[in-house]
Amino acid sequence: MTGPLLEVRDLCVEFPTRHGALRALDGVSFDIAPGEILGIVGESGAGKSLAGAAIVGLLEPPGRVCGGRILFDGQRIDDLPPAAMRRLRGKQIGAIFQDPLTALDPLYSIGHQLVETLRTHLPLDAAQARERAIELLRRAGLPAAEARLGQYPHEFSGGMRQRVVIALALAGEPRLIIADEPTTALDVAVQAQVIQLLRGLTQESGASVMLITHDMGVIAETCDRVAVMYAGRVVEVGPVEAVIHHPAHPYTAALMASVPTLADAGGRLAQIEGALPRPDEIPAGCAFHPRCPKASQRCGQERPELALVLRTRAACWWPMVEGPAA
Repeated sequence: MTGPLLEVRDLCVEFPTRHGALRALDGVSFDIAPGEILGIVGESGAGKSLAGAAIVGLLEPPGRVCGGRILFDGQRIDDLPPAAMRRLRGKQIGAIFQDPLTALDPLYSIGHQLVETLRTHLPLDAAQARERAIELLRRAGLPAAEARLGQYPHEFSGGMRQRVVIALALAGEPRLIIADEPTTALDVAVQAQVIQLLRGLTQESGASVMLITHDMGVIAETCDRVAVMYAGRVVEVGPVEAVIHHPAHPYTAALMASVPTLADAGGRLAQIEGALPRPDEIPAGCAFHPRCPKASQRCGQERPELALVLRTRAACWWPMVEGPAA
């Protein structure tokens, strides 16, 4: 396969309300190559998790995809019937959710949930599925894997539950994993272990990963490329090293400046003035212009599209480093 495994083109998601439809995602485009880890980063409310939910067909009603296309391995999936989407989800596309406690059913043992998932997606009998479940838990770094099969989610720590969720996501041998804030509820030491585990397992299996997070440190350590989202749109996308060290969009630069470093010890933390606009209050032109120090009259009137700026693509009329138009 030479093309992207996942292609998202001009994706729009809206929520009907009494006062009209709210556009939560507006023309989002990105792609993920086979074996690539793409980070999706931005403030809370930027639309990161919504994009992941749209890809796996888990938008909360009344939210719906109202425009654009989602292609997996060249086939369109955003218009699949629910039964076909269920077959694709888990087998071809795995998901790791933000809160591992709510992602696991508290009424069933870990072993039951793993075996059921395995037998749903793979041609295994009960004994084979049990052995495969033990192997998955071991690969996920869970100690005493065989003894853990009969235990329930409440008997595990947060880090151990997240390892179980990772094992579940890998059970169907998916080609793409959507990981939505997989380390948010964990302490720093366990975060590092889980990220290292996820990267190692995907390298072994060759799966691609869409890693949704607000943590630029996780992005820097884990991803090959990164897409920065703001107010339901992608404002910059490119290789992780270029986006982090040479951001072209003022919002990306502000995000990076707000990350504390050892050199800043004792100093004042940088912050982005203002707040992310609500979906019903997104301004005309560039949505970031009310908070942007480089904003001009044009920024408030015309919405920029992604264009090439040296090594990244940025949606900005006045990028930090000028480059040729795409």
